[in-house]
Amino acid sequence: MESMLAARIIPCLDVKDGRVVKGVNFVDLRDAGDPVENARYYAETGADELTFLDITASSDKRGIVVRLVEHIADEIFIPFTVGGGIRTVDDVKAVLYAGADKVSINTAAFQNPDVLDGSAAIFGSQCIVCAVDARRTPDHPDMKYEVYLHGGRTPTGRDAIDWAVEAEKRGAGEILLTSMDRDGTGDGYDLELTRDIHNAVSIPVIASGGAGGPSHLADAVLEGKADAVLAASIFHFREYTIDDVKKYMQDKGVPVRRLDRHSQ
Repeated sequence: MESMLAARIIPCLDVKDGRVVKGVNFVDLRDAGDPVENARYYAETGADELTFLDITASSDKRGIVVRLVEHIADEIFIPFTVGGGIRTVDDVKAVLYAGADKVSINTAAFQNPDVLDGSAAIFGSQCIVCAVDARRTPDHPDMKYEVYLHGGRTPTGRDAIDWAVEAEKRGAGEILLTSMDRDGTGDGYDLELTRDIHNAVSIPVIASGGAGGPSHLADAVLEGKADAVLAASIFHFREYTIDDVKKYMQDKGVPVRRLDRHSQ
């Protein structure tokens, strides 16, 4: 097996109206607690990073998001990424200045790719994550996966692999790849999708959508070639702890970062 860097385990906080929520295939949302309390819990129990996504963000809510970012930054000591409603370089600046380490851009990056170029030029590619929501297109002769926007509501007609390649060229430092078909199902990540994107780009790929247990996270790295694994439901509803997952992955030969105090 080829040498691997330590795989990152990243809990994801999907936030709507100030609360963490989780759904299935981007709908049927249920409450999963307070974002600041969740962030603190994950930081204290071994998460490598944290991702915060305002899934219903709009421009009039930007101040609320910035305040939440500031509260989370005050409470945790691990890197965290913020996304949702970020449309301009100024939005990127505001979120980074509020305490985020990275910014995830989805719809705006697709509709105005210059925001990737501009943000990467000012802040560095290491701060810029391009989020790609993709769905399989079994009946399409020339496109295997289609990019969707607006929280999975708007099809684009654009091939996800092509878009990921362009996003890298425009300065994205990571791809946050979500399988819409697997999101919230607990059936495992779309390993083929993840591997296809990994093979097309040279930047890290974060697998998202479908985690139902530790074996799925290990498979995403070993078979899907993901550099990091994002999960929500299995952590939010305390089905597994971060350390449960890391112990399993380590036993399967996946390098992970484990803090001694989390194992005591």
